[in-house]
Amino acid sequence: QVRLVESGGGLVQPGGSLRLSCTASLSIFSLYTMGWYRQAPGKQRELVAAITKPGSANYADSVKDRFTISRDNAKNTLYLQMNTLKPDDTAVYYCNAKWISNEYWGQGTQVTVSS
Repeated sequence: QVRLVESGGGLVQPGGSLRLSCTASLSIFSLYTMGWYRQAPGKQRELVAAITKPGSANYADSVKDRFTISRDNAKNTLYLQMNTLKPDDTAVYYCNAKWISNEYWGQGTQVTVSS
């Protein structure tokens, strides 16, 4: 059974930083395109960032230059470094894995940016 487990969420003040992690029980982690999505109350889930191989990533315009996605294929782990956080970044953040017709989601981790 495939599991994606996120961690690292929490409450942070505006301007602060958090690092999210997602550990995946995938047999060949490196084959998957990995992504972070988020869903704020009353809004649709949106893509935050995705990475295929190290050095090949794309970001939502709203997080460019503030967030960095990375992966460690040896540890089956995906990361999201979030800097200069804003109240609008408040959401549940989900880890996603895609490969051909296979797609998996984590349970989500709450990020709250508030003073």
